[in-house]
Amino acid sequence: MIRTVLLTGLVFFTFTIGLAQTNPAVLDYINTYRQVAIDEMQRTGVPAAIKLAQGIHETEAGRSELVQKSNNHFGIKCKTSWQGEKVYHDDDASGECFRSYAAAIESYRDHSNFLKSNQRYSFLFRLDPADYKGWAYGLKQAGYATNIKYSQLLIKLIETYDLQQYSLIAMGKIPAPSGVLTGIRPPAETTTIADAPSITYPSGVFEINDTRVVFVKAGTSLLAVANEHDLTLSRLLDFNDMTPGEGNILAMDQLVYLQRKRKTGANIFRVLKPGETIYDISQQEGIRYENILELNHLLAGSEPAEGEKIYLREKAPARPLLAGETRTLQEQPAIAAQVSNETETSAAATITTAKRTTHVVRSKETLYGISKRYGVSQEQIREWNKLVGVSLRTGQELIIYTN
Repeated sequence: MIRTVLLTGLVFFTFTIGLAQTNPAVLDYINTYRQVAIDEMQRTGVPAAIKLAQGIHETEAGRSELVQKSNNHFGIKCKTSWQGEKVYHDDDASGECFRSYAAAIESYRDHSNFLKSNQRYSFLFRLDPADYKGWAYGLKQAGYATNIKYSQLLIKLIETYDLQQYSLIAMGKIPAPSGVLTGIRPPAETTTIADAPSITYPSGVFEINDTRVVFVKAGTSLLAVANEHDLTLSRLLDFNDMTPGEGNILAMDQLVYLQRKRKTGANIFRVLKPGETIYDISQQEGIRYENILELNHLLAGSEPAEGEKIYLREKAPARPLLAGETRTLQEQPAIAAQVSNETETSAAATITTAKRTTHVVRSKETLYGISKRYGVSQEQIREWNKLVGVSLRTGQELIIYTN
């Protein structure tokens, strides 16, 4: 799926990481693309630190043969779904097909969309967006690259060049630096990641919401956990709203349930903390992921904004505000109604008062660009057209409602 880094790239980055902590080529690359990485994290949730580290590594800091002739910064191969321009490059085999882009920013956006819309990587978006190690190990486990040291290379680049600061900027935790990067920012500023005290869990089996659970450390085999508790791996994954494609080794410390979680919680609601996701709440409260979505009028993959109430025992009066939305969107009844069978009639009434437009997707157009063109949210377009992910195909017809 993704190219294996060639020997020349390995030699280059052995030198970069081991000997030259402020390699000029790497600093130039960061200065050029850091804002694009921040923008993409805010658009899709792919951590800016991870995106920059992958770009640096895959392109030899913008100097590889592939990136020079294709603007392909992430080594993504064509596959059958690709409808854009192509180039051919020797990699695992001779003359393999790679995606080609008119500009680097298109590669950055396609990389985000590629990860966001691919089920193999869906579990990554349940991680804390500041957890760059979890993302690095998760990418390797999901099969992004064949290099057995891929995760360690990304982590080393992030820590050597303090790329984590760009994820924190995207999350609004620290201000953006001014001027051109000429060296490495002191790492002390990264201490703002944790906003809440850590939770200490008992050893062995205990219960959350009347459901048996264990706390498992990162690096543990889920198969080993399943065997220890006389479960099949498939049942263990099902109990924890995980899929077989997510890999066998845990990328981070996690609660692992040993029986099916409950449909409702012990608490009436909880307020979403910074960096927290619906999956986090599902695990911490012992409630099935799909039931939290149903109670809060949410679609799979939707993530509310921090500070929003997430209802755990009864239906929420309206869908919570989503990350990146404005308050005015929350006040529109059609948004919550479209994902709630109970308020479907109200949604239809609201839509009928708006102007309906059919938009035909052009080559290389994105959901983000279309939403900006019509002044609506990406979530609205997805709901109106029953889209599962963010990927679009050329010629696809989209229904748009505008006032």
